[in-house]
Amino acid sequence: MEWLSDPQAWIALFTLTALEIVLGVDNIIFISILVGRLPEAQRARARTLGLAFAMFTRIALLLSLAWVMTLTAPLFFFIGKEISGRDLILIGGGLFLLWKSVHEIHNSLEGEADEHAAAAVRAGFAAVILQIAIIDIVFSLDSVITAVGMVEQVSIMVIAIVAAVVVMMFAAGPIGEFVDRHPTVKMLALSFLILVGMALVAEGWGYPIPKGYIYFAMAFSVAVEMLNIRMRARRRDAVKLRKHTPA
Repeated sequence: MEWLSDPQAWIALFTLTALEIVLGVDNIIFISILVGRLPEAQRARARTLGLAFAMFTRIALLLSLAWVMTLTAPLFFFIGKEISGRDLILIGGGLFLLWKSVHEIHNSLEGEADEHAAAAVRAGFAAVILQIAIIDIVFSLDSVITAVGMVEQVSIMVIAIVAAVVVMMFAAGPIGEFVDRHPTVKMLALSFLILVGMALVAEGWGYPIPKGYIYFAMAFSVAVEMLNIRMRARRRDAVKLRKHTPA
């Protein structure tokens, strides 16, 4: 590995690792919401397996770069648009995310999550891992294309992906538990997934939305929701204090 003595290669490694972590945020949100439907004893294992799938898929795609590059070749024309294999994957993944997010929101609002809890447990683990594996392919494609555009050495790409997934494995648990504890945050996360799904469909259709806009919208929404959570907590504390204060 000649790049070990090259400062520019190290800068590229750290930059790519940071980008892979940012690109993995939507993956963590998706995994956290799906895993939340499982019994508590199975959640940690499902999160680990889901992120391991993500790492495996990214590395497998990196090691088959020649095939990945062929995905950009047009397969057919539809309504005057060139449609490639990459476009089909992005559109399919975006539609899957839209369906899954709307389905989860519907269940949460209509109260069907409790009614079907037993069925979810029976279907549970294998179904959740399968859904994670499906969407990992879409997120991995985005991640690998970013890596290829930034770095030439495959070894740097692989190290960056492994490092990013390790960081995400530590972050996924606390994020998942936080989402479970705060229903409004779960709704916000599902709304993010709808936004990501729409962006994937738009990109597959040839109208890419700059990722910076999406991440800014997500960060701004999270900041507002954190303020709301803080304000609700202070209000609850004030109510408790009044109840325990003698008249």
